[in-house]
Order: sequence, then structure tokens, then C-alpha cells
Amino acid sequence: MKISWGVKITMLYVGFVLLIGTMVVASTHQHFDLVSDTYYSDEIKYQDVINAGKNQSTLSQPIGVHANAQAVSIELPAELQGKQLAGTIHFYSPVHAAWDKEMPLNTVNGDVEVSRAVLQKTHYTVKIELEADGKKYYQESGLDLSK
Repeated sequence: MKISWGVKITMLYVGFVLLIGTMVVASTHQHFDLVSDTYYSDEIKYQDVINAGKNQSTLSQPIGVHANAQAVSIELPAELQGKQLAGTIHFYSPVHAAWDKEMPLNTVNGDVEVSRAVLQKTHYTVKIELEADGKKYYQESGLDLSK
């Protein structure tokens, strides 16, 4: 049986419409999270983050972020140990916004311990913001807990 060119064009058109319809339905089931709920206001204040990052680079060594089986430890440089610190630690998960954790910076002998029980087994970007002696510091570090 020979198919005429009009039927071929109709089949092609119907196939294209079905393909586009399938893609639209699939895209409506996709879950997208913004990096931050206040993304635009955060962008306006980003110069403060740049300045804090420059301050952090003046320290003798970067802030250390290490993980073991029980906890994630954050080691502060010698210049910051023993000082009154205020700040936050943000564990940002690019996979799912519900896995993000933000906690205050509470130091014990210049180190911070965060239990792995509150974190998921995924890759995190650890964003550390702190202030010591009126000077702000900021550092981002990668942390892979998926292993």
C-alpha cells in the first residue's frame, strides 16, 4: 500500500504535536528551586560578599572544612581563634532546597562541629559568613558527603 504525500505530512504534523505535548506535560512535573527566596535583594547586596571574601583571603590560611563519619568540622585560622565571633554556616544543596541547612556559628576552641545526622548524603557548598572585631569574612567550600 502506497501512502500519499498528504497523509505523510499529516502523520508528521500529528507526531510533532504529540512530541511537544509530551514535553509540556513532562516540564510541568519538574521541580525547580531558586538559589534563594530573596534572590534579587541578595544580588543587590553582593558587593558586601565580595568585600568579605577579600578580607578572608588576607587570613594566614583558609577556613578548613572537613568531614568524618560522625561530624563535619570547621577549623578557623589562628587569627580568629579566641575572638568573639558572630556568623552563620549555610550548607547549600544544589540538588534540593529542603536539604539546605543554616545554623549559627558556635565555636568551641576555635572549631565548629556539625553532626552529619542533620545533613543529607549529597554534595554541599558550605557558605561561611562571620564577623570578628568589626570585620566581615566570607568563604565558600565544596563538601561531598555522598560517599
